[in-house]
Amino acid sequence: MTDEILTPAEMGEADRLTVAGGSIDGYRLMLRAGYAVARHVLDHHGDAPAFHVLCGPGNNGGDGYVVASLLAESGGNVHVWSDDKPRAHSDAAIARRDCRVEPAALSDFKPGARSVVIDALFGAGLNKPLAGNAAAAVERSNAAAVTRIAIDVPSGLDGATGMALGVVFEADCTVTFFRKKPAHLLYPGRGLCGRIVVADIGIRDDVLSMIKPACFENTPDYWRALLPSPGVETHKYTRGHVAVFSGGATATGASRLSALAAARSGAGAVTLLSPAESLAVNATHLTSIMLSRCETDRELRAFLGKRKPSAMVLGPGFGIGARARDIALLLLKEELHLVLDADAITSFEDNSAALFASAHGTPETRLVLTPHEGEFRRLFPGIGDGNTPSKLERARAAARQAHAVIIYKGADTVIAAPDGRAAINSNGTPLLATAGSGDVLSGVTAGLMAQGMPPFEAACAAVHVHAAAANDLGFGLIAEDLPAAAAKVIGRLLRI
Repeated sequence: MTDEILTPAEMGEADRLTVAGGSIDGYRLMLRAGYAVARHVLDHHGDAPAFHVLCGPGNNGGDGYVVASLLAESGGNVHVWSDDKPRAHSDAAIARRDCRVEPAALSDFKPGARSVVIDALFGAGLNKPLAGNAAAAVERSNAAAVTRIAIDVPSGLDGATGMALGVVFEADCTVTFFRKKPAHLLYPGRGLCGRIVVADIGIRDDVLSMIKPACFENTPDYWRALLPSPGVETHKYTRGHVAVFSGGATATGASRLSALAAARSGAGAVTLLSPAESLAVNATHLTSIMLSRCETDRELRAFLGKRKPSAMVLGPGFGIGARARDIALLLLKEELHLVLDADAITSFEDNSAALFASAHGTPETRLVLTPHEGEFRRLFPGIGDGNTPSKLERARAAARQAHAVIIYKGADTVIAAPDGRAAINSNGTPLLATAGSGDVLSGVTAGLMAQGMPPFEAACAAVHVHAAAANDLGFGLIAEDLPAAAAKVIGRLLRI
């Protein structure tokens, strides 16, 4: 199975195309969905003293009626709770008609301890808060000592954004169909879905060529084929050259972390561009990383002309202000890739239009921006002001506006490209909440681009590798540990 993520609307289109293809009708799809859920429940919770199925009026409720029938056939103590009948002659109405268990009123629902509650109220398509008996039933489920299983998406959760619309069914496990939805990966939804099980219900992969989804879960399957791998005739000058700007004498560590990460990611050469005041302290700490004095535009242009770096990093420990802005705008006129992080992003807080205009002047995407939430809001005030609830769509809008690849950092990091492609990372870890980890991410991104990996795929790979390295290291990691651990992850992915 590939890693496409489908919005609720795209999933509805997948269902429609499957039925229109004539190989299966809607009711049979519903039967298969119900069977997948019932199979999971019986495999993992078959000895529960009771099963409570909460059914809504739509297709999600229809899935629930099928689940209830199958659990009853297996000998389970099954109760169905519902207030609303499905639309006449719909697949859900047929499922209710065929259900072996007569529904009782939601208002009477009171789950006993150790029972299993199956949420089939509304699923991914809900666009308003739960209310009345449905909301009360969900609240009773959340408060009880029960196992909670959601069908498709927990009720009360926006399937497209992952945002809670009000009270949300707090699932221990969510069984979804064909492909994951944004709510399964974006917080707070990700924390409310529990374990995600993706069930095959007979929808063919070829419907994806018609839907053309542009969002993916950020797994190696998406970008592994583009990961740079050294060949037998490779030498350092064919593996790319990364340059990283150092800050002043008391702020050099961040840039060295970034430079070391670029080298560990496979770049053939890495140079730290240092002001005179920082040369001594940087030289004390560097061995394989080259060091070059760079304080003026003249010195920078001379370095670019002589050494011809293919990717550069500006921002870690550099300092906020006009100098950072001037260097960024100068570099965007060169044929190289540029990662702007930390201080460089903040330097454009009140002058983002100049950055975006310069980036739009390049024939292809060369700029990568790596904002965390606060930096994102400052750089994109019209997007990050809360009017766009979906982090996914905020990242996409920012990528279009900036003509840049955006690494929108967080527990659910989103990577977005100007052409609308996006990836949601799923291996993030709070272990990365340590000073300097973002500097390492910038260095890995630049190192991969320097070796020829396209910016979007390089950013996706860097985010995954960065988190995988942290997970390998475990508790107590510090940023200095990450470059070497990232190199091991990349080697594992390349199988070398």
